[in-house]
Amino acid sequence: MEYAPTALQAAAELAAKDQGPGDTLRIVLVVSLVGAALLAWFLLRGYGKGADDDRDDS
Repeated sequence: MEYAPTALQAAAELAAKDQGPGDTLRIVLVVSLVGAALLAWFLLRGYGKGADDDRDDS
């Protein structure tokens, strides 16, 4: 049995050959930057509270 690609697969292969990795790299870069910003926010959100807020000065 011989493999016959569908028209959609053939069009996707032609588009992939023409474009190269540009769109994929752009998506990876944007997702990485957004993820880094969210990670920084998550890690630094409690930094401003500090250890001084936990003391009882009674």
